[in-house]
Amino acid sequence: MMDETNIRPEEAAAAQTPAPKAEEAQEAAAPKAEKAPEKEKDKKEKKKELESQLAAAKAEAEKAKAEAAEAKDRLLRTAAEYDNFRKRSAREQDAAFGNGVAHAVSQILTILDTLEMAEAAPTADENFKKGVTLTLEKAKAAFEALKVEEIPALGLPFDPAVHNAVMQKAAENGEESGTVLQVFQKGYKLGDKVIRHATVIVAE
Repeated sequence: MMDETNIRPEEAAAAQTPAPKAEEAQEAAAPKAEKAPEKEKDKKEKKKELESQLAAAKAEAEKAKAEAAEAKDRLLRTAAEYDNFRKRSAREQDAAFGNGVAHAVSQILTILDTLEMAEAAPTADENFKKGVTLTLEKAKAAFEALKVEEIPALGLPFDPAVHNAVMQKAAENGEESGTVLQVFQKGYKLGDKVIRHATVIVAE
């Protein structure tokens, strides 16, 4: 057995000193262990920030979408209102024009009636009759240009919307009851607007 008194001081000091590598490993491991929770915390904060930014972007997108839909709806309503206004104005203008034409035609119908009676009356003056006929033809051409039409009546069923019955009489040729047998005064219309009802005699 070796005597402890024979151990040199250098050997005793070396035995008491820990290995350098073990100490370095412990020192290196300590900072890593401290940094790991900090990195995890940073990741969570970045993730939370990204989620917040994404939510804000989605909210802005939804807001922009809603504003665009509202603007489109306003535009469509404005276009519809303008179209309705344009159509209403056109109808009013057409009605005003039609009323003006109907009024003017109604004022000259009695003159036309007189000319037709003159044309039908017997006369030896051919030039007079020819002049009356030409005047009637021009009047009819003017009516056509104004889209004024004679109301059909003779031989048709009585229609209170366009006919005015002043008399009833027995049918002589087997006409059905309510058939127009004779026209006393011609009727005229402008489109669906009656300027003057046809005055007629109706079969009993």
